[in-house]
Amino acid sequence: MTKIAFACVGNAGRSQMATAFAERERDRRGLNTDIVTGGTDPAERIHDDVIEALHAEGVDISDRSPRRITEEDVADAEYIVTMGCSVDQFRPDEWEGEHHAWSLEASETREQRDEIEQRVITLFDEVEDRNAA
Repeated sequence: MTKIAFACVGNAGRSQMATAFAERERDRRGLNTDIVTGGTDPAERIHDDVIEALHAEGVDISDRSPRRITEEDVADAEYIVTMGCSVDQFRPDEWEGEHHAWSLEASETREQRDEIEQRVITLFDEVEDRNAA
């Protein structure tokens, strides 16, 4: 099984979108992948515009809440994807996985959603290629 962690500061926007798209991509591809998300300074709730932007794509995250990312969450992860936070804030010293720092080009929520969706698809292509090798 592959484990992927998505983290940002508040866990109220970008990492929630990435997690939702990763879950959808995992299910579409029938992969055995564990996905975890969290923030270094979690917000009180997910941003309404993020919920709406995902809902427009047929993805419902209205029942989710931001949470803190911990060393325990990522200790056995093969991949950590960060968006606006430092992996050094929660990564165990002995962690040997692969870190991706996604600097998003878009600033508007729906544009970020589309960019994140494409990056998740590319990441899952990479995961599949590595697992096939």
